Amino acid sequence: MNILVIRFRQMGDAILSTVVLNTLRRTFPDATIDFVLNANLCALFEGHPSIDHLIPFSYDERHSVWCYLRKVWQTVRRGRYDAIIDLRSTPNTLPFVLFSPRSRFRVGLRKRHRIGLYNHTVMPCRADQNIIDHNLSFLRPLEEVAPIRYDSTFSLHITDEEHARYRAYLRAEGIDLQRPILLAGVTAKLLSKTWDEDRMTAVLRRMTQTWPDMQFIFNYAPGQEEAAARHIYERLGSPRNVFIDVQARSQRELVALCSAVTMYFGNEGGARHVAHACGKPSFVVFAPNVSKAKWLPRNDVPAEGVTALELGATPDMPCAEAYGYITVEAVWQRLRPFVELLGCEGVRVLG
Repeated sequence: MNILVIRFRQMGDAILSTVVLNTLRRTFPDATIDFVLNANLCALFEGHPSIDHLIPFSYDERHSVWCYLRKVWQTVRRGRYDAIIDLRSTPNTLPFVLFSPRSRFRVGLRKRHRIGLYNHTVMPCRADQNIIDHNLSFLRPLEEVAPIRYDSTFSLHITDEEHARYRAYLRAEGIDLQRPILLAGVTAKLLSKTWDEDRMTAVLRRMTQTWPDMQFIFNYAPGQEEAAARHIYERLGSPRNVFIDVQARSQRELVALCSAVTMYFGNEGGARHVAHACGKPSFVVFAPNVSKAKWLPRNDVPAEGVTALELGATPDMPCAEAYGYITVEAVWQRLRPFVELLGCEGVRVLG
């Protein structure tokens, strides 16, 4: 069986789609599974056991109509797919099913202008529906040919050598791998997805004081994010157990970093999805316009978060006003028991 899974978009969306890939591999172990994605994310999925071939599309390819259509046509002609799972289901991805009318399963989102192109459709994800469950629902039509062995685990893989090399780097930076390590997402790419700096700093200060044996690594992107992260570090008084200069210089190094930490805390974003894919617990502060029910993973890896809507904000509030409902106390009252329930070995609690 030849299967094509399509998931253009950003890092988090692509990582969450691995539940589909893993389920397909469990159900059809001898199938050829190909994965279409943005070229800038390819390194993250190299060597993934549930993927046979990565089919990357560069920015230029996706924005040149004839180049894009030619590559799509070549892809489906070469692959001769029995099933096309279009998780994106936009006008840009329609050519995959348009050029492959003989595919037995052409699965996409149910939208009015796409009737007839997909022979199996899935309702769009509701705000109260978890994204993992929604992604897996694309595979229900395949129950016609086999009992589907659903797997809600999303995953990333790097080599033992990559793990060892990065752990050696962490030790050289002064990280004690025998003590708990927290990866802190103190910033975000978009201001609308970034919790107030004063409140983030206050919670981090409580964390460093309450768990003095825990080590904190700040995660950030170059530029504005780095400047904001360093400012928070300075406001904390540059504590010795906070590491501001530990870097993940590639996507695969980010996987290695997340594999080495104990848990993730901070703003919702790609790094949190990487950490969860590495089996690490996470506690996130959701942006007001993001549904916690939809985006908080529900599988075997502990995950919790806080959102303005559950604290009294309303959907029609401006983002800045809604963020005001996420206070230091609201986060701390949920974060502290979450961390202590994990039973991080070696964490000495003060206060």
